Amino acid sequence: MIDEPVHVTDSAFEKTVLQSKIPVVVDFWAPWCGPCRMVAPTLDKLAKENAGNLLIAKVNTDENPEWASKFQVQGIPTMLFVAEGKVVHRQVGALPEPMLRDVVGEFMNVVKNAKASASQSQSSN
Repeated sequence: MIDEPVHVTDSAFEKTVLQSKIPVVVDFWAPWCGPCRMVAPTLDKLAKENAGNLLIAKVNTDENPEWASKFQVQGIPTMLFVAEGKVVHRQVGALPEPMLRDVVGEFMNVVKNAKASASQSQSSN
C-alpha cells in the first residue's frame, strides 16, 4: 500500500495515473514554485491518511512536460483529480489545507457514489 506521494515521469503517467484502479490526485509542480511547496505537506498527509484508497501523484513539469502540455496545464500548482482514467476536477493554484481536504473529500464522495450507482445499475440488469 502506497502511503506517500509517487513521483511520476512522462513515460509512467499513463500506467500510474490513467490506468490506476484507485482515484488519483495529480500534482503538477516544479521545485522553484513557492505555492507548490506550500501544498506539498498537505498532499503528504493526504497520501498517508488515504493509503490504498487514493494515490497522490506528483509530476515535476520542468523534467516531465509532456502530460502537463496534453492537459493544458498553464500554471502551477495544478491538481487534476482523476478517476477511471478521466479528469473529474481541476484545481489551479494552491489551497490552504482545510480547503484542499474539502476538495479531496468531495472528490472521494463523487467517486464512491459513481461506483455505487454503476454497481446498482449492473445488478438490476
